[in-house]
Amino acid sequence: MVRLRIDLGYDGFSFNGWAAQPGMRTVQGEVEAALERVLCGVRPADVAHADGRTPLPHLVVAGRTDAGVHAAHQVCHLDVTEAQLARCVGHMDATPVQALELRLQRMMPGDIAIHRVSVAPEGFDARFSAFERTYVYRICDDPAAWDPRQQSYVWLTDQRLDESVMNEAAACAIGLHDFGSFAIANPGGTTIRDVKTAYWSRVPARPLIADPRGERYRTPAMESGLLCFTIVADAFARNMVRSLVNGCVQVGLGKRTVDWFAEKIATPLREGSTGPIAPEGLTLEHIEYPEDGELAERAEKIRARRTLPEQPAA
Repeated sequence: MVRLRIDLGYDGFSFNGWAAQPGMRTVQGEVEAALERVLCGVRPADVAHADGRTPLPHLVVAGRTDAGVHAAHQVCHLDVTEAQLARCVGHMDATPVQALELRLQRMMPGDIAIHRVSVAPEGFDARFSAFERTYVYRICDDPAAWDPRQQSYVWLTDQRLDESVMNEAAACAIGLHDFGSFAIANPGGTTIRDVKTAYWSRVPARPLIADPRGERYRTPAMESGLLCFTIVADAFARNMVRSLVNGCVQVGLGKRTVDWFAEKIATPLREGSTGPIAPEGLTLEHIEYPEDGELAERAEKIRARRTLPEQPAA
């Protein structure tokens, strides 16, 4: 078998999330359907199960995104036989991997982009080998500056947000915590995660056209003025990023205090005030992996159930 790494991006607006679900349009469903046609459509008997059924391609993803959430850079892996891969070439003047990449790119709908298909290094697991994931949540809090082209990837509010106190709240999330107030654990899993970076920043308002004779008119760059939350962690539990954003927004609106947010971090109890904000503002921006020689070790380590270090007795 050959393990392939697939780097891709997608606009999540019309998808019911990443994970395949019967009767629903999902990113995994679209990509796996294309892979099935390319890899299994010529001579499926060569890759059949012992009982004669043809196995469908199965993608393992770095991080499942919810309905409406986007990915500028997502990573998944796929195991295929050398015979399947070789059949991708056809009449192309390309290697099997290059041929598969080109065929997938041509088959994808407009809201999915296949960036690269490559042979994965030894020990690579798209999900368990990753050691950092970066998300950005984008907000427009100035209706006068709203660009309707942003409606699928920016959340709009007509109330100005106080980014200073939002940054105070976000700082409380940095470190190893049980995010049970802001996330839902998978079966058998935990909500313990290690957040490396979390902060709010506003995109500088800059003109699109720089003229040495002076600014003749103001046409801002498309994202000028947006308020963005950037968070980097080893992994994220379900609804974790959007719930943290919602908590920060409540603080930024003056409805909650930084002390309230800090207490929710310290006391992992899920309740109504810490639910997720709308999905459209959230984008998975990057997945980081260790050096090739450390991939298998990282995957083995992350499979272990996480725990918090014991606190010294008072």
